[in-house]
Amino acid sequence: MKRRREIEKVSEIRSVIEELSMEQGVIAKSGVDDHNNAAHISTKPFLSFCNLVIQILDKIGPTMAVMRQDMHQNIQRLEKLHESDPSLYSNVVEILKKEATEGSARKVASCSRAFVWLTRSLDFTLALLQSLLKDIGVNMEQAVEEAYNITLKPWHGWISSAACKVGLKLVPDNKTFVRILMTKDEDHDTLKEEIQTLVSLLTPLLEDIHSILASSI
Repeated sequence: MKRRREIEKVSEIRSVIEELSMEQGVIAKSGVDDHNNAAHISTKPFLSFCNLVIQILDKIGPTMAVMRQDMHQNIQRLEKLHESDPSLYSNVVEILKKEATEGSARKVASCSRAFVWLTRSLDFTLALLQSLLKDIGVNMEQAVEEAYNITLKPWHGWISSAACKVGLKLVPDNKTFVRILMTKDEDHDTLKEEIQTLVSLLTPLLEDIHSILASSI
């Protein structure tokens, strides 16, 4: 994906859109599955999507260092389990159910906990994109802080919250951030269209995931 993006000069946002579009209905389904009558989150596509989201967050700079590290570690935890038996662990929902049955779902090193934190990071990403969609010229420090306050801060301890507060001072200004997000051939209107498309794909995905989490853990 990265090599193709460099050759075709595809933006990180466009890459995420393409990933979600290709896997629509596969990454997460909260309704009844035709084959096994169960909710489904395909492990490998979901983790691939999360890795692409990290590349968008990287554009914000050092501010997102704590969350980026957490996301990477949580992805690795789920990847390790999936790689141990790709067939058995192809569905995140089954992993959640297994850990719930074993009584390990709420443990610090559980895959269930990793998945919950990945979801919270995606909630943050969606909130930030929605701010940009409302106003492409929004003050980035304010937008990042507001997205953080409503999605991640309620779950962070004082150390993580303090680190993020310090990191806010390193958020790039809007002009710099938007320029980084765009490819050479894009303009503000094209970028806004891409953000709109991504928001329209990410919103129902997260609704499905939250529905699944509510019934699985």
